[in-house]
Amino acid sequence: MRTDRVNTGETDRMKQKLIQMALDARRGAYAPYSHYQVGAALLADDGGVFTGCNVENASYGASCCAERAAVFRAVGEGKRRFLAIAVAGGMEGREPVEYARPCGICRQVLREFAAGNDMTVIVAKSAGDYEEYSLSELLPNSFGGESIQ
Repeated sequence: MRTDRVNTGETDRMKQKLIQMALDARRGAYAPYSHYQVGAALLADDGGVFTGCNVENASYGASCCAERAAVFRAVGEGKRRFLAIAVAGGMEGREPVEYARPCGICRQVLREFAAGNDMTVIVAKSAGDYEEYSLSELLPNSFGGESIQ
């Protein structure tokens, strides 16, 4: 899956798998303050998929978004390049009714590990209702490691 958005059967199956895994990951969220649960499923360049959910804390700055949780889990497993991420979020106990786009910090973390400095970002309400972006659309004129070489 790449940002060229070629709609092959394999690409569509992978999108659906990522979306479903993100929706499932939402169930593990710890969100006792906002009650806004987010799940993410991250596709590594070797085909592995890593999930994450948001984890809140009474000290809000100590909270972690689902997207970063998935990235940190994958990096801990030795992965360094990612092709795509699916994100699904919504209020606890309800199906998502809006698209949960990654926050600015998550966009920057994704940029650090994006294969070829870009990746596909899928934001979903359900397996059949989603939007797809390239990370460069969501984080234009980004700053990365090559900027400090």
